[in-house]
Order: sequence, then C-alpha cells, then structure tokens
Amino acid sequence: MAHYEHVFLARQDLAQAQVDALAENATKIITDNGGAVIKTESWGLRSLAYRIAKNRKAHYVMLEFDAPTNVVMELERQTQINEDIIRYMTLRVDAHEEGPSAMMRRSERSERGDRGDRGDRPRRDRDDRPRDDRPRDDRPRDDRPRRDDAEAA
Repeated sequence: MAHYEHVFLARQDLAQAQVDALAENATKIITDNGGAVIKTESWGLRSLAYRIAKNRKAHYVMLEFDAPTNVVMELERQTQINEDIIRYMTLRVDAHEEGPSAMMRRSERSERGDRGDRGDRPRRDRDDRPRDDRPRDDRPRDDRPRRDDAEAA
C-alpha cells in the first residue's frame, strides 16, 4: 500500500467538535475501504493567504494514511461533496514523518518563545542603518517641481 498525506481546510464558522467529526468521517472512509490511518493532526484555526469562498480563516486538519489508490479516489469524492470543506489536497509520499509534523513543531516552538533559528546575531537598531549621502529636499511636496517640468527644462 502507498503512503499518503491528506490535508483539508474546513470553514471558519465550524466548531472544533464539527471539525473533529469531519476528520473522523475521513478516517472512517479510509478504514472502511481497506486503508489504515497512521496519524491525525488538527493544526487549528489559521489565517488564509487570500479569501476562499468569503472565508479569511480555516481549520486545518492533516491525515497520514496507507491505502490503495481506490481509497484515495473515494476520499476525494466524498471531500468534494462536503460543503464544510473549502479546500483539500492529497499527496503521495515516500515515507511518513516520525513524530509531529513541521506545522506542529513550529507551533510548539513559537509557544515556547524559542528563537533558536536566528542564531546569535547582533541586534541592529534603526540608527545603525546606512544613511543616504544625498541631501534631502526639505521643501513641502507642493512646492517641488514636477517630474514632467524637470524633464522639459
């Protein structure tokens, strides 16, 4: 059996219990058709990069499972029918990740306040920025010559 990851985005106005029910429904579809769910992660309510069907946020859920191809087809068919799911994606992977996914590790790190990825860089204040050597034009904006006038001269 092949390894898959299935991520879906549920509408923002759903309660967490309803989102868990959607994940349980997907798990039931997989197991009833001969697959095995390895891991289920709920990433919570997160902001979207752009609005999707008038939603600015969505509940993210990821399932890792092993199943034959026909199970994936049935899962995607059922996901398309469901009005509460606004986007989904199923990927075939070589192997499942051990431990929590990258999204869960990222949220754990941000909750701890660990900023280990930055290293020991010195803090730069605004005064440390390089300055432009050109003199500034202190005249009000209305008194400055327009670009068209300057090019004509």
